[in-house]
Amino acid sequence: MELVVGILSKLLLTWSSLGSNSGDPTIRAKCLALKSGLNIQNTTILDASYLPVKSKISTLGTCQSTATHSASLCRVQFHTNTTLTSGIDAEAWLPDEWYGRFLGLGNRGLGGCIAYDELDYASSLHFATVASNNGHDGDSALPFFQTPEVLNGFSFRSIHVEAVVGKQIVEAYYGRPHAKSYYVGCSTGGRQGTQAALKFPEDFDGIIAGAAAIDFNHLVHWTGMLSRYLGSPNAASSPSFMPLSMWKLIANEVLRQCDGLDGVFDRVITEPDACDFRPETLLCREDQVSSNLCLTTAQVEALRKIYSPLYGLDGELVYPRYDPGGEGSPLISFTFSGDFPPYTKQWLEYVTLNVSDYNISDYGLNHGALIDSVNAGDIATFNGDLSAFRDRGGKFLSYHGRADPIIPSGNSRRFYDLISRTLSMPNLDTFYRLFLVPGMDHCAGGLGAANFGQLPGTQTQNSSSHNILFAMVDWVETGVAPDSIIGTASDGATRAHCRYPVRSLWNGSAFICQE
Repeated sequence: MELVVGILSKLLLTWSSLGSNSGDPTIRAKCLALKSGLNIQNTTILDASYLPVKSKISTLGTCQSTATHSASLCRVQFHTNTTLTSGIDAEAWLPDEWYGRFLGLGNRGLGGCIAYDELDYASSLHFATVASNNGHDGDSALPFFQTPEVLNGFSFRSIHVEAVVGKQIVEAYYGRPHAKSYYVGCSTGGRQGTQAALKFPEDFDGIIAGAAAIDFNHLVHWTGMLSRYLGSPNAASSPSFMPLSMWKLIANEVLRQCDGLDGVFDRVITEPDACDFRPETLLCREDQVSSNLCLTTAQVEALRKIYSPLYGLDGELVYPRYDPGGEGSPLISFTFSGDFPPYTKQWLEYVTLNVSDYNISDYGLNHGALIDSVNAGDIATFNGDLSAFRDRGGKFLSYHGRADPIIPSGNSRRFYDLISRTLSMPNLDTFYRLFLVPGMDHCAGGLGAANFGQLPGTQTQNSSSHNILFAMVDWVETGVAPDSIIGTASDGATRAHCRYPVRSLWNGSAFICQE
């Protein structure tokens, strides 16, 4: 399998490379000519510059001031007007050694930051790569306030525009169109990739969507409810609040109860669904004063709610429960700091209610129902009809950490099951595969074997067995789909992550994938 990818890559290199000499004046001149020589509808080329290896560059937007790159490439910065009141800023990084592949990138959070590290990573792997600011700058919902077209850019349009315009820039520079197109994103980027498959199925041949923030309205609401269980926005005076220092106690108790369920004690819970965590074991005895060593009745009750699914006003399932196993992540501060989550507050104010301020002290189930009923910008992204993407031959790889403290892995399983029901396909393996990663945090990190090429800094081997991007290329270009992805932990240990619903089982010496 890996040999095939290597041969294919070399063939594409022979066919497509502009040359490997970073000092070639012809390449430099061709790049600089793009600044005035491109005529793309509604698009202004802000700059085109040729970059030698390993230089530091200034950036567009407000999220960071500088970035670095690894490959010799042509950097094209552009702005595209999408409506009279909206547009995107974007960059195309076009490596000298191009293997004929186009790659679009997603965003994070509320999505106004160009993914410069990902641009560097993908272009170093010889992809012509494009990333945008998703139609606004910064990581706030304020730009969406009373500006629905900017919201539409965040919800679904920006990735489509960066693909359409980016492909034209690629063809103009290399003198030929791309052979195959790919997309990579995690969290918000995972949701964006899902929207691309739903709304613009022709844009990408292969989509990698990690920890996707799908069913977005309910995710935003669930996050708010978790913080309310702890007494936010007045957590300091709430009897149910637990300071961040206490979560180490909770994390250790979760592992004590559930770590060994998979047959090995390694501080990784393979299947959180099998973990019936009982927080009452931490309840203070009558002779104990509440401290960091035990919990009060109110705190235990808050944990019971956190580790239970969220149900709505009519008893309907709204969102899956918090996954046991993510308590040790530094990202728990996003939800459990005692502050009401800014994303939830801003989404309710600026997007759902269209007001500049709102008192969230009474936030509850009714607010979640309102957010979902408005579904501003069609942001929900929870439609299982991927038939158009499937029928054109598109391939979709999803992955999700099973110790994710931001988005529970149960959400990705819900979506898999929704697609299966919608398309009447008990098995989605022909075009859609989901990999659940034990011990992985949000998108990357954690105690598990969480490095498999999904993000910059997670690549251990450039092979289809160890790198999910290479696995996707293999699937699209040779028809060989991944049954497992081998991840590597920070200590060098490896583990095969199985395609859902295949289970990961301990055989006494290693975890194996078993039907």
